[in-house]
Amino acid sequence: ATAEEDAASPEEVSLAPAPTEAEAEAEAPVSLARRLASTTQDAAQAVVTRSAAAWAALRGASTALDGVGAAEIGILLDAVRDLFLVIASTIAAYLALRVVARGLFRRMDVRAERSSVAGKTFLFVVSAVVDAGVVVLAWAIGYALAATVIGQYGEIAIRQSLYLNAFFVVEMLKVLVRLAVSPVSHELRLLPLADRGARRLYRTLNIGISIVGYGLLLIVPIVNANASVAAGNSVATLVILLAVAYLGTVAVRRRQEVADWLLAQGRSPVPAPEEGMPEGGEVVVEQVEGEAQIAQEPRRTGFYATFARRWHVAALLWLGLVLLTSVTQPVVGVFSVLRVSALVGIAILAAVGVSGMLSRAIGAGVRLPPKWTQTLPRLEQRLNGFVPQILTALRWVLFLALALFILDVTGLMAVADWLAGPAGLVFVGTVVSVLAIVLVSFAIWLALTSWVEFRLNPDVGSAPTAREQTLLTLLRNALTIVLLIITLMFALSEIGLDIGPLLASAGVLGLAIGFGAQKLVQDVITGVFIQFENAMNVGDVVTAGPVTGVVEKLTIRSVSLRDVHGVYHLIPFSSVDAVSNYMRDFSYYVVDMGVAYREDIEEVRQAMFDAYEELRADPEQGPWLMGDLEWFGLNQFGDSAVVLRARIKTIPGKQWGVGRAYNGIVKRVFDARGIEIPFPHTTLFFGEDKKGRTQALKVDPTAVPES
Repeated sequence: ATAEEDAASPEEVSLAPAPTEAEAEAEAPVSLARRLASTTQDAAQAVVTRSAAAWAALRGASTALDGVGAAEIGILLDAVRDLFLVIASTIAAYLALRVVARGLFRRMDVRAERSSVAGKTFLFVVSAVVDAGVVVLAWAIGYALAATVIGQYGEIAIRQSLYLNAFFVVEMLKVLVRLAVSPVSHELRLLPLADRGARRLYRTLNIGISIVGYGLLLIVPIVNANASVAAGNSVATLVILLAVAYLGTVAVRRRQEVADWLLAQGRSPVPAPEEGMPEGGEVVVEQVEGEAQIAQEPRRTGFYATFARRWHVAALLWLGLVLLTSVTQPVVGVFSVLRVSALVGIAILAAVGVSGMLSRAIGAGVRLPPKWTQTLPRLEQRLNGFVPQILTALRWVLFLALALFILDVTGLMAVADWLAGPAGLVFVGTVVSVLAIVLVSFAIWLALTSWVEFRLNPDVGSAPTAREQTLLTLLRNALTIVLLIITLMFALSEIGLDIGPLLASAGVLGLAIGFGAQKLVQDVITGVFIQFENAMNVGDVVTAGPVTGVVEKLTIRSVSLRDVHGVYHLIPFSSVDAVSNYMRDFSYYVVDMGVAYREDIEEVRQAMFDAYEELRADPEQGPWLMGDLEWFGLNQFGDSAVVLRARIKTIPGKQWGVGRAYNGIVKRVFDARGIEIPFPHTTLFFGEDKKGRTQALKVDPTAVPES
């Protein structure tokens, strides 16, 4: 094809319509600032719309109770007369069954006190089934009596059906409450409450659920059917008002007791009973200037502590919101708010209960079997160092999940929809992957350190040598650093960061450091060869450079020595030209003993051997000796003494103590045998003539030296 055939004509180009400004703007990528502006604009418009609707509803709130009058009260009285037999028979059957079940619950509580976690879980499930079965059986008895004895045979009136259904729903809600607070069984109680507190909380929730449940599920439908929907809405508002007034009064009266309990649950770790915390979660408090404080504990600060002390404010605001909804919306809206309130309440109770369990787990710590503790003595301590941090993090995750759940059920934020979407799935997958990586790395590190600890434990198997201690310690430190770096790289990769440039940058940085830190490289290389050649180990007495001392710490770069004066020396390996180790295989103490020229050498030799035999019989020093005394003989003619040399072979590191003990014995033996150990002295010689005569030294005994 020619160039003319390939080129587009001007007419063909002009046929394509130019995109409009709106289309161009839509096709262009949206910036982050633009998305934030759009989001805030939608949120502001929604707030304005809801505020206007709420204000319009509030303007008509004054007529919310106008539908309640004498006619409605008469309708309710007639309904009570019609339902009296059904109510009485159902409640009587329920109370009789509860009496039987209460004795069963007490026996299960006693058994749960001696059961394991699995046993308590089984008993808890059984108690829940029994409690729910009591409600179902009482509800069935009420239906059977209503269909056979009360009224016409085989027929149930609508009011009787309304009551029985309301009874079933209300009592099932109470079953859920009893599962959490369990006013009868202490061991099967989910929330860490004392018996008195559990009974109070159950009584409060019991009354509140009864008012709202029977009011909305029984009284309001009866008024709607016999009067009007407006009258039913007014009755619903009155019911909510009574419930809000009761619950608000209880919240204000019990605010300090609940605050103390919340502070006790938020304390980490929770003290054991012998440390001042009574059993059952009760808190010891004292009255200080009109305000109850936790005894012998400073006032806590922070978001949780502030919320714990002001929880009743949040409760009153929520009750006010429920009351406002009942005033401004029909019964359907009230049911929606009550459903949300129930979900939020259950979530809060569950979160507090789990948080209390985590706090008690933190306080109790990890207890390993005695066999494990004997084999790995530091494993329990190591776990107890990490488990509290892990449980504390889990508790924060729990409260974050609670906050997100509340935002979702209240409609303030569509958390569930976001998590179900692509972005949410990616986020959840990333979090799970990172947590899995961290947990696997922690397990590997724990297994590695436990294995090193097992190899270094002298109570299990053979005692480790000093070289094994040094090499295994270095191996543990090196593998810990490598594992930490690998974990970080994998975690960053799972988050979505490209670690390729990071690795390349690390390589360039390492090259730059290598050129700029030649001394450091020399330290590392020398240290590696010193370790390979087993020149020194931790606990050895060595001379490295100008310093002699005990090796306290060895790294690839340096050695740490402690000299005889207690001075700590850190010596880089690049400054070490030679290593003198005084503790390899065996040691010698060299004895250079000076005696007077007049002494008989054989007599001195025998005295030194006798002193050595006495040293060998010493129970403290004898075990360190590795042979007989090695006699070398006359080693030197000194100015005032003849120096005799011998040598004692000892276990490594014991030569100095053995030598000091031997010197003390030799001094005592020489003194007993009259062998002179001379001290430095000077002999004055005045000269002699050829006949061997010297001049006389005249001393004036009357001369007194000047002072």
